[in-house]
Amino acid sequence: MKGIVYYNEEKAGIIEQTDEGYRFGYDPQYMAAPGAKPVSQTLPFKTEAYTSKTMFPFFDGLIPEGWLLDVAVETWKINPRDRMTLLLTVCRDCIGAVKVIKAE
Repeated sequence: MKGIVYYNEEKAGIIEQTDEGYRFGYDPQYMAAPGAKPVSQTLPFKTEAYTSKTMFPFFDGLIPEGWLLDVAVETWKINPRDRMTLLLTVCRDCIGAVKVIKAE
């Protein structure tokens, strides 16, 4: 399962769920663009992909909490522990500069 991460409407990278956990890598063209910024201070630019056994805290923080999470879980029938599906479903139109769109 993969998602395209956008920062200010520019494709910044790809996040994906793997058998080992999660992976996030920046798009080389995005990093080379003048004025490009990392999506988070916790994920500074680097050429190698980040890997984690759990969802990266920055991306997990994009997922709503409380009653809004309850609405999303009920509306789309998503397991609240399925963080990747939640990220790809509810973070298409986040408040702020970052959004995540499911990769086809």
